[in-house]
Amino acid sequence: MPKSTKEIHLENKIKERLSNKPLAVVEYIFNDKEIEAYHEYANIVSIKRLGYNDHGPVHMKKAALNSLIMFDLLANAGIKFNLEKEEIGTIEDSKIAVLVSALLHDLGMSIARENHEYMSINLAIPIIERILEQFYHQNIFKKVILKSLIVEGIFGHMATQKIHSLEAGLVLIGDGCDMEKGRARITTMLSNEPRVGDIHKYSSRAIQKVRITKGEKKPIKILVEMSQSVGFFQVEEVLFPKIASSPVKPYIELLAGVKDRELKKYL
Repeated sequence: MPKSTKEIHLENKIKERLSNKPLAVVEYIFNDKEIEAYHEYANIVSIKRLGYNDHGPVHMKKAALNSLIMFDLLANAGIKFNLEKEEIGTIEDSKIAVLVSALLHDLGMSIARENHEYMSINLAIPIIERILEQFYHQNIFKKVILKSLIVEGIFGHMATQKIHSLEAGLVLIGDGCDMEKGRARITTMLSNEPRVGDIHKYSSRAIQKVRITKGEKKPIKILVEMSQSVGFFQVEEVLFPKIASSPVKPYIELLAGVKDRELKKYL
């Protein structure tokens, strides 16, 4: 299937923030036909079969972009990521792990919603191994480290399992930040029949914009702008629990509010 304009735009936004090996890795992923097929089919299952919201190529690339923006904000603030802190990798390695994890985290939605993070791992492992063989060919230790770190990001993205690295924590929050109204638009157009899970769809429609910028007192500020108060459901039931369980939490300011009303500060 041809890529959508939005998908291409997100790819370009990601690539313009990268250079060297991280750029080469995402270009490899963006041109990989197997990954593209998984992305497309995951979205078909999510939207058409399950009546859920976008879990396909646009979502995974948006999650990757969100994670990358936060990665750069932490790096610019002098925060060391786990691989560098533990002296087993570079900041470039950490960035690659975050990007690969975010771009593969929802492959399991091609099978089912429940426990899809585990199915994502099963589907992603051969792809991860293929990517790492391409870019870390002779470094077995580095391949083991990055494979484990990428899997941790996929494993932890639902906030149902405790994760421990900043790298995985960014994937968790980057995923949670993709909740703007466009993500629910397709399912709303396909059906107006009430069904379980509709609160996610309609609360997501109220989210106008999620802005990730430099914080005033902490490295990262996440500002959620909404048109109606139902959007607080997304913040309090989806995003905040993900931030609260992420190792990145100490570095985040979280604010949300309805347009032209006072903002609510969560962190």
